[in-house]
Amino acid sequence: MRILKTIAATASSVLLVTSAANAACTKTEKVTAVWLPIMQTTAYYVALEEKLFEKACIEIVSTRMEAPNQIIDALIAERADFGPPGAAAGIAMIAESKFPGKLKVFGLQGGGIAVNRINDGLIVKPDSPIKSFTDLKGKTLGHIPGIQWRTISRHMVRAAGLDPDKDVKLTDLAVAMQVPAVVGGTVDATLSLEPVGSIAVASGKATRAMTNPVAQVIADPFYSGASLMTTKFLKERPEVARKVVEAIDEATALVNADFAKYKPVLPKYTPIKEDQLGLLAQPYLRSFKDLNETDLKSYQALVDIFVKEGVITQPMNVHEKMLSKSDLGN
Repeated sequence: MRILKTIAATASSVLLVTSAANAACTKTEKVTAVWLPIMQTTAYYVALEEKLFEKACIEIVSTRMEAPNQIIDALIAERADFGPPGAAAGIAMIAESKFPGKLKVFGLQGGGIAVNRINDGLIVKPDSPIKSFTDLKGKTLGHIPGIQWRTISRHMVRAAGLDPDKDVKLTDLAVAMQVPAVVGGTVDATLSLEPVGSIAVASGKATRAMTNPVAQVIADPFYSGASLMTTKFLKERPEVARKVVEAIDEATALVNADFAKYKPVLPKYTPIKEDQLGLLAQPYLRSFKDLNETDLKSYQALVDIFVKEGVITQPMNVHEKMLSKSDLGN
């Protein structure tokens, strides 16, 4: 009889919990996300896998993009509500310079020397004489396609005392083609994001001449990725926007605490293969609640490079582009 009562009590508890959950989600909000299949987006993958959006009564319309500018275009055109971690931090500010007030930043992703997180590398053949950007005179440098990494590459070349218009040939190169291009001699080097460098080194066919070169020149830590949302989404549905931020923050904390546990989800969302998981370097992910002045100074340094290179015509203050607690009603 006691067993029956226990079973009944347990069943009753389950029903109460289920009823509470159903009551909490009497209204489900549909939110559109646009994302890139890269490591910096890991927190978003974990949020999906752990059903953090569902728990917050949010139905995610998840749209994969293949190029950084596609994410920003979708957000500016208001075809999407937010760009999870990994959206292009530089292109976002280029868009903001042309369409002010469209976007808010609520997280940053990258790497750095002091935090011991690899974000990028100068990739060359093992027997290459290229040891730094200074050695690129008369050479060809491949980089991720688009204005963000072309601008960063130009600045890196210029900082090495070379003229990016005369001394070095810069060429757009899809991520999947970067190591093969170095190995095959199509280019002399690439400025590549992780995990390209780790996979290249493990293959023995290429190596890093420099690790985190961008952090050495622009800012340490260095952030090439950002979490973004449209101000339209924020103003029209602030409570839902707050839940999105909280879900990404929770997932970011999970990844930062135990990357080894969560990196097996990467092959499901990215071109990374299961047998490459052991080669991956952990990304440096900064959630909204953890952003500090060091992070903002680093982001400002990147934006200042775009101004210096003439891609953004007027100085910008990144503090004005960041999501604030007051925006979320906190």
